[in-house]
Amino acid sequence: MLHELRLTKINPNMTAAVVECVYAATGSMLKMGDKLCDLSVDLSSGFSQYCPPISYFRVVSREKVWFRKILVAPGQSCNVGDLMAIFSTEPDELVDGAAARPLRITTAGIAHHSGMWSASGT
Repeated sequence: MLHELRLTKINPNMTAAVVECVYAATGSMLKMGDKLCDLSVDLSSGFSQYCPPISYFRVVSREKVWFRKILVAPGQSCNVGDLMAIFSTEPDELVDGAAARPLRITTAGIAHHSGMWSASGT
């Protein structure tokens, strides 16, 4: 069975996020609790602030799956609803079909760290 990861709204005022890190390798098996990616969300366009309100989040798998196809890269901006990755319940399942459902995930707020794309200075 195929599962998809789409960018979901983490904050009600969010319209997009930047991919900061991708942790899993294509073809790898992920278990419940494994890290998928880190995201940054910038809400400065919606709020008047002295400094940009940027928040960082980690996306974690809540089920055992095979990571089959990544459609984003660190530094890439994604809109809410964009398809980010495809997963399957079997390691050799074809990924060309329609996903049966979204991947079960959880998100958590995290601190900015040196492994993030935005920390590289590019």
